[in-house]
Amino acid sequence: MQCLLMDGAPTQVPRLGMISSACRIIVIGLISLTFNDVAMATNVLWVMADDLRPQLGCYGDPHVKTPHLDQFASTAVRCDRAYVQSAICSPSRNSMLSGLRPNTTGLRGFGVRIRDVRPDIVTLPQHFKQQGYHVAGFGKIFHIYDESMLGDENDSESWSQPLTWPTVPVWGPKQNALRNRLIAEARARGEVFNHPHDWPRAMTWDDSDVADEDMQDGQTAASAGAFLQARTDNSEPFFLAVGFLRPHLPFNAPRRYWELYDPDQLPLPEFRRKPIDAPEWSVNQGIVKNYYGMRPLEELDDRFLRRYLQAYLASISYVDACFGRVMKALEVSGHADDTIVIFMGDHGYQMGEYNSWGHKHSNFEISTRTPLMIRSPGIVFPGRGTKQLIEFLDLYPTVCELADVSIPAHVEGKSFAALLTDISASHRDAAGSEMRRGRRIGRSIRTNEFRFTQWRGANNQVLATELYDHRNDDLTGVLETRNVQGEPEMLSIQEELTARLHRLIPHD
Repeated sequence: MQCLLMDGAPTQVPRLGMISSACRIIVIGLISLTFNDVAMATNVLWVMADDLRPQLGCYGDPHVKTPHLDQFASTAVRCDRAYVQSAICSPSRNSMLSGLRPNTTGLRGFGVRIRDVRPDIVTLPQHFKQQGYHVAGFGKIFHIYDESMLGDENDSESWSQPLTWPTVPVWGPKQNALRNRLIAEARARGEVFNHPHDWPRAMTWDDSDVADEDMQDGQTAASAGAFLQARTDNSEPFFLAVGFLRPHLPFNAPRRYWELYDPDQLPLPEFRRKPIDAPEWSVNQGIVKNYYGMRPLEELDDRFLRRYLQAYLASISYVDACFGRVMKALEVSGHADDTIVIFMGDHGYQMGEYNSWGHKHSNFEISTRTPLMIRSPGIVFPGRGTKQLIEFLDLYPTVCELADVSIPAHVEGKSFAALLTDISASHRDAAGSEMRRGRRIGRSIRTNEFRFTQWRGANNQVLATELYDHRNDDLTGVLETRNVQGEPEMLSIQEELTARLHRLIPHD
């Protein structure tokens, strides 16, 4: 054993009984600190944004303003190739929170709770609750129909206390007044709202000049902050899940965030058509039009579309500010150094790519890839990114390993905790996703070089195949632009990827 004297010079100590009084106090203190560190559980702060693609400053976007997330990225490991298992809110969240693929549960759409098909499932937050954590959720974690405030897929068994949902309206003052009028008029005509999507909607965006807390995500950030500031002791570890609604439509953000952007200076995507030789159903084209006053895409000019993009970016900046508020509360609580912090989106998004505006329902890169950043005690490479392929299915076991919590046997993902100490460590050779189109199901894998998708019908027959070569991404970005399946030089690759796809996401 060595003891550092006051001048910093080490001295060899044969046994504790021979240590000088002053040095003995230091050694005993260090031993006590070590024991306390071992005994103290690591907290978890899990933050998720809705419909957020990797359009952040820390991911290289030159236009968006995300100072708080960029600062967080400098202390975290950034996952540059993280993929969801379905580019739809409900199945994506059900998959990552249950640890099961959509192919396993059959949940590829909306309206069914995970526990309805897997009654005995232990979700990620529920697992931490069973390990003695106080587990709380604020905002959208499991899928919730926020535009109507009617219906949700929340799992009450996952929480130590009831999920906290914002009480302010979905829209700001201007658009909420319009929505209330539309609802009253519809009811006067005898209309009945049998489904959350039946409710009338206001316009696509709201830029009311209000405080952050007067819109939903600001209120969620304030509530989560209050939770953190109340947990200044170490009596009980916590698992806190915070779900922001933006930048999901409607694009509602206080006006100060709109003023960060000049729409006339925002570039629109150049590639605005379906990939060459792709199946007609591979991507939704057009603009999300079930909002008040929204005209068909063919009637909209570039000026409107730049305003639409401004609305999306303003919503991202609003989420950034809300995230910053939560992180400030974590600092004030004294738990910043003993808390695992995850920031992520629930899937990607299309803002004009493929001429698809405000959609995400595809197996393409733009829809399945989303930001993921993790900060954990013991991180070796803060501020750097890993290029390893990651599935969001892997989050369940990863958080468990980082917190030194057991990993349930049912979990289908694999931990990537090793990437926080070695960003080039081997992890996956492929990431999978699924998309349902009526009676068709498209299963897709992304490898280091290719994306391969196979569409099958109700009788399991192959309806279409897509193969995209990502070896030239330096020329086209990450967009899939040309389906090369069937080309002679690709036949052996296609055969290999067919087998790998079946192993990852079985078609039976």
